[in-house]
Amino acid sequence: MGKTVEKLIPVERDEKKLRRTAWMLVAFAFFGGSAIFFAYKKYEHKSFQDDRPAYVGQLFQNLRVIRQDGRESGLDDLKGNVWIMGAVSVTQPETCARTMAVMKSLSETYNDRNDVILVCMVIDPGPAENVVAVLSAESTKQGATLPKWWFATADPVTLHKYMKDKFKLNDLAHLENGVWVYDTSLTLIDRDMKVRRAVVPQKRGGPQFVTPFDFDQSAAWDEKGVKTGSERTNVDEMKFLLEKTIGHLLSETTPAKS
Repeated sequence: MGKTVEKLIPVERDEKKLRRTAWMLVAFAFFGGSAIFFAYKKYEHKSFQDDRPAYVGQLFQNLRVIRQDGRESGLDDLKGNVWIMGAVSVTQPETCARTMAVMKSLSETYNDRNDVILVCMVIDPGPAENVVAVLSAESTKQGATLPKWWFATADPVTLHKYMKDKFKLNDLAHLENGVWVYDTSLTLIDRDMKVRRAVVPQKRGGPQFVTPFDFDQSAAWDEKGVKTGSERTNVDEMKFLLEKTIGHLLSETTPAKS
């Protein structure tokens, strides 16, 4: 005999249960979506308040330079240190007066840190046969001694292009009506030869402000009466920001062993 097949009885629809289930799903979707949204906004706010230095480039290509002691060195010799580069003119020192003042101040601030190096790139060293004498005289004038503070240069065409492209400067150094036009802002490089800039969180929210260390621009803001939101001038605020950013880079990794 064959098996008896039971007759299937359709389940009676319970509209109340169906509506309750539907509302539960809607509520779950709403509150789950809200939780994700607020978690994202919290993360976004936190990321906007992050003031770790921004990465804007890396010195993959080495540059050979002549220093004030007559030695030829590569910039990759500086790997493992935090270093600050500034372009300077020896024939028109007034164009980089503020840069030199900041460099001197940094040399005093970090005098006891062997892993903080200053590099002044001379954009107008003159004839090749006089380069070492020019670098030596200028470094003596500024009180710059090796290995802490380099005065260096290279073939002008090569140097100017390298500085604009690799250090992410705004201007290619050039003469205009007999006056050197070039970017006098300082460039900060970390231990891994990455070019870094300061990050300033915005008090009212929104993406952080990434800024180069342009002291001439800061001085121009001071002349216009632009307020900083603190008791410091724009120049002092920029110096504070530079030293704060250097502190970040010094704490990221330990110096390379010599």
